[in-house]
Amino acid sequence: MAFLADSLKRIKPSATIAVTDKARALKAAGRDVIGLGAGEPDFDTPDNIKEAAIKAIRAGKTKYTNVDGIAELKAAIAAKFKRENNLDYKPSQISVGTGGKQVLYNALMVTLNPGDEVIIPAPYWVSYPEMVALAGGEPVAVVCPASSGFKLRPEDLEKAITPRTKWIIFNSPSNPTGAAYNRAELKAVTDVLLRHPHVWVMADDMYEHLVYDDFEFFSTAQLEPKLYERTLTVNGVSKAYCMTGWRIGYAGGPEFLIKAMAAIQSQSTSNPTAVAQWASVEALDGPQDFIAKHNKIFKERRDLCVSMLNQANGLKCPKPEGAFYVYPSCAGAIGKIAPSGKVLVTDEDFVTELLEAEGVAVVQGTPFGMGPAFRISYAVKTEDVEEACRRIQRFCGNLR
Repeated sequence: MAFLADSLKRIKPSATIAVTDKARALKAAGRDVIGLGAGEPDFDTPDNIKEAAIKAIRAGKTKYTNVDGIAELKAAIAAKFKRENNLDYKPSQISVGTGGKQVLYNALMVTLNPGDEVIIPAPYWVSYPEMVALAGGEPVAVVCPASSGFKLRPEDLEKAITPRTKWIIFNSPSNPTGAAYNRAELKAVTDVLLRHPHVWVMADDMYEHLVYDDFEFFSTAQLEPKLYERTLTVNGVSKAYCMTGWRIGYAGGPEFLIKAMAAIQSQSTSNPTAVAQWASVEALDGPQDFIAKHNKIFKERRDLCVSMLNQANGLKCPKPEGAFYVYPSCAGAIGKIAPSGKVLVTDEDFVTELLEAEGVAVVQGTPFGMGPAFRISYAVKTEDVEEACRRIQRFCGNLR
């Protein structure tokens, strides 16, 4: 339609939101559907966090706040960065937005000029390249195959860097693969970046606390302090604190960048929801013991998923180190015929036929930058994970 802006042509709708909406619609129509599309913990927000929000409401803390976060939340974030990542950020170096997505978007909007390149290891979160494109930059995907654990190899990073490279977006543990970089793997990446002082690091640590099997997490600037001055360390309360709908994300970085991000936020959404900010203070400052309890359950679900999917005909499912996703290859199912009679040509065909035949909603891998594969979020009830995997096994067994 001629009335709409040309910039809209540069982006595609979110595949993860699309499949979640489709699953909801089928459920509303009475279908028995298990939705494994949304990256959203099934656990409820802890009671102490909910009580902090109620207390804030009763105390009348419902007015406009500072554009990029109340002082109390910035103090809690600074304390978290020091306590958990040994990173020193002053309040003037901290930005709070309506979810990690807005924080990333703000940073890209205030730094990218036409022709600027942003390196994005693939598979990647579906929103990264779209946000880069919307901000006028050029997303540069670097394929990280399953054979390298879905992790960026230093030689591939070196090849991808050009004089136009402005950022690398670095997500560990990763959405969609769950891949997480240990100390040696991260050091190999940071060593390359030290040789290219014009490249900045957008460290998306959203899944920091969701790691398994004694994995030790390191944030980029924590591991390599020489990168501190050109790193934006992004995090939020959505995943580990089961606060997806509260919409609070945050970042620490150089003061001039944080100030620019506040300027753009002042002309878009203005402040994040006041009550959600007060709840987030409690999340960061309050008890953290529930995270380990949740992780024990997530680990059981991960192991169940990996075991059952590797028993399905045509699927191969690596075991991830973190997050709550698995990313199985369905290459062995491509070219086969589904029960409906349709030939599976793409991973989109695979997930569409799986939804129709068995009522299991997953997201095809192509929008994440690598197929034929699909992403499963096991952040749902364990019995639903098991039943969904049973249905996937049956679907694959019925392919011919």
